[in-house]
Amino acid sequence: MIRKFFNAFVFTILPLFILLAQTYTIEQYLNIRSASNPTISPDGKFIAYLTDVTGTNQVWKKGLTSGCPEQLTFFDERVQFISWNPKDKYWILFGKDVGGNEHTQLFLLKSDGSEIRRLTYKDDVIYNFGAWSNDGVMFAFTSNERNRAFFDVYSMNIKTGQTKLVWQNDGNNSVVAWSPDNRYIVVSQNRSSFDNDLYVIEYETGKVYNITPHSQPARYFSVKFSKDGKRIYLLSDEGKEFVGIAYIELPNGKLNYIFNTNWDVETFEISKDGKYLVFVLNVDGYSEVYSLNIATKRTKKLNFPAGGIVGSLRFTPDGSKIIFTYQSPVKNQDIYYYDVKSNTCVQITQSSTAGIPQSSFVEPKLVRFKSFDGLEIPGYLYLPKNAKKDSSLAVIVSIHGGPEAQELPRFSALYQYFVNNGYVIYAPNIRGSTGYGKTYASLDNTTKRKDAIKDVAMIPEFLKSTGYINPKKIIVYGGSYGGYMTLAAVTFYPELWAAGVDLVGISNFLTFLKNTGAWRQRHRMAEYGDPEKDAEFLKEISPFYHVDRIKAPLMIIQGANDPRVPKSESDQIVESLKARGAIVEYLVFDDEGHGISKLKNRIKAYKAIVEFLDKNVKNK
Repeated sequence: MIRKFFNAFVFTILPLFILLAQTYTIEQYLNIRSASNPTISPDGKFIAYLTDVTGTNQVWKKGLTSGCPEQLTFFDERVQFISWNPKDKYWILFGKDVGGNEHTQLFLLKSDGSEIRRLTYKDDVIYNFGAWSNDGVMFAFTSNERNRAFFDVYSMNIKTGQTKLVWQNDGNNSVVAWSPDNRYIVVSQNRSSFDNDLYVIEYETGKVYNITPHSQPARYFSVKFSKDGKRIYLLSDEGKEFVGIAYIELPNGKLNYIFNTNWDVETFEISKDGKYLVFVLNVDGYSEVYSLNIATKRTKKLNFPAGGIVGSLRFTPDGSKIIFTYQSPVKNQDIYYYDVKSNTCVQITQSSTAGIPQSSFVEPKLVRFKSFDGLEIPGYLYLPKNAKKDSSLAVIVSIHGGPEAQELPRFSALYQYFVNNGYVIYAPNIRGSTGYGKTYASLDNTTKRKDAIKDVAMIPEFLKSTGYINPKKIIVYGGSYGGYMTLAAVTFYPELWAAGVDLVGISNFLTFLKNTGAWRQRHRMAEYGDPEKDAEFLKEISPFYHVDRIKAPLMIIQGANDPRVPKSESDQIVESLKARGAIVEYLVFDDEGHGISKLKNRIKAYKAIVEFLDKNVKNK
């Protein structure tokens, strides 16, 4: 009798114990899928989108309300974007590079997958898609074919293949809209991440108008034409601390705001009848979706999913639905539609979690700490389930790239893996991040860079105060600019860190500004400084010149084809560290660029990171 009771007890409790104690491999986490970049067929029956089911983003198609997903492209290389012809349901435009080199080439894809036509043929040139003409016969794009430092504006007729030079200009130009009557093309000319101008080009005459003359840095983006083509709606922060919704009457009217508040508007779409806008508000990183009646200026909050990030808003041709993407820290990204009439949402794609239960994922807490000068720094703290305040846990401080970007409550398979394996993650928005106003975003510009590094140096003390963290097990981690911050942290505050992980990071601003892609140099100088005028300061804040200070073990990962932060940035600091006998592990991927996009490479890279951190920090 006792034996029967014992057996029943064991077999009842054991499965629960296994579930509670279950961990999953890094390979499983990296096989969690996502869907993105939805584009709608002109008859409204299908969406095409990108998903990484095969290991890199490829084009897939699915019925809007029914049917199974169908794969349309089968490349080893990633597809970067897609756009369905607005008038011809049989053709989809997409862009693809090779090995992460960002030399995007343009292609037409038949919507049943039966044919692919290459439209551009110079593999050392970048072709950036802009917008379709309203009749779907042409599209506008920019190219740096004439001069690698500048992007001229072109149009291409997809029926004849004929290309027309619309505007030759020595600027960093991108096409952002084409008017409904095909009369105007709107072009954005970027000087920095926080300053650009909009130009209207009369397509037939070539006459050009600057419609956003201004004296102080300002942004103008997300341009949409009104239904009658007489005005454009756009997002801007001209004269404002936060990004709001505005309009400009064409061809040369003034900027007029119709919505502004103390958070940034991230994106918006115009209803098919032209009477209202639907927009996404960034509230402390989380998305809130509203409609705005253009005539009355009244707003109404819509019943979109909460607690995460909404993007890629698209109205269906009949205006009855809004296609969008959604993800949260505990939900991998998928595509949905919002039914305007019923105020409800339906999930369209079903991306796999690779057998890992969603219930195992961890929601972060939004927490703030005060930096050296009293400035409040927000960030997301991910704690393992059942974490105890016994000062025992290793923590990864994850610094986002950019720097003109924002850490958001998005889904990160890597974060979830580490938290599931007993690490804490803290992902802050140090000064210079977007989302908290124009002033906050400018607090790290040029000679203020040291203040942002000090923000990172304040994080260990804050983390120790939570009671969860072992002070000897604090790791700094980041990619691109976050990679620079990793190197800067272990260089200028060496006693704080147990290890560092740098992915495609800047080690020397002088060589970086010399060797980054020609089209990026002036843009990056506006953020970091002039290598001639600011040479001494750039040298002072470049880790490469202070390698002797580094004490923490480092892992560095680099793509050989990176046009943004060239491989030489990693090569030179690794060579210097090795010459000193420092602990450094270096992984280079010959078929990657600015980041790791291919699944096989991601598995190799992140397995190496896990083993490096477990060996040098967690299990030490």
